[in-house]
Amino acid sequence: PPGGPTIQIDWSLNQARSIRTNLTASGPRPNPQGSYHYGLINTTRTIRLANSAGQVNGKQRYAVNSVSFVLPDTPMKLAEYFKIGGVFRPGSISDSPYGGGIYLDTSVLNADYRAFVEIVFENTENIVQSWHLNGYSFFVVGMDGGQWTAASRNGYNLRDAVARCTTQVYPKSWTAIYVALDNVGMWNLRSEYWARQYLGQQLYLRVYTDSTSLRDEYPIPKNALLCGRAAGRSTRPL
Repeated sequence: PPGGPTIQIDWSLNQARSIRTNLTASGPRPNPQGSYHYGLINTTRTIRLANSAGQVNGKQRYAVNSVSFVLPDTPMKLAEYFKIGGVFRPGSISDSPYGGGIYLDTSVLNADYRAFVEIVFENTENIVQSWHLNGYSFFVVGMDGGQWTAASRNGYNLRDAVARCTTQVYPKSWTAIYVALDNVGMWNLRSEYWARQYLGQQLYLRVYTDSTSLRDEYPIPKNALLCGRAAGRSTRPL
């Protein structure tokens, strides 16, 4: 095939959308290929995440929904386990961009365990973005140029999208994913550009449940390193 143009993104965008899951592959089995119909599940929440770049206190920073991430003095999962206040605030980043200036914060997006959510990555910049979500595979259901709207769902692939943990967002474009939040924990959602990640283009997705059942989440390891405000505490007896 001819090489894709370096300025126009249509060729690459169409190629990315053409990659599908083969639902007829392999032999018969109790749970055949394609028996999980993600497109028939109603989403319970839509989260729109927009990347941006700018200056904060005279220094270069990158942000998601105007929040540029800063690391706290204590690992957030330890703070949650020991119920240490003042380390992070659940919901410290909004569900959609509001267009304000960039500011520094420890951005944590709160989400319910076993929810089925739609996340839309919006890229208004002139470079390709790459996003990675720890702890999950998600279905890339749509991507296109321009601004995402509710009408964009009409073009979603709700049948044979590819399950991935990293996805691209083309310049001046958007990418939409569906993800089942079936893994309790504090999960990093970040830019795969290390400079942007280091300078704030990341956040944590806190998938939370009140349950303390080992069915939902493994206990803290006995040899977990405790630092920051969690230093000196004990993990668990068994």
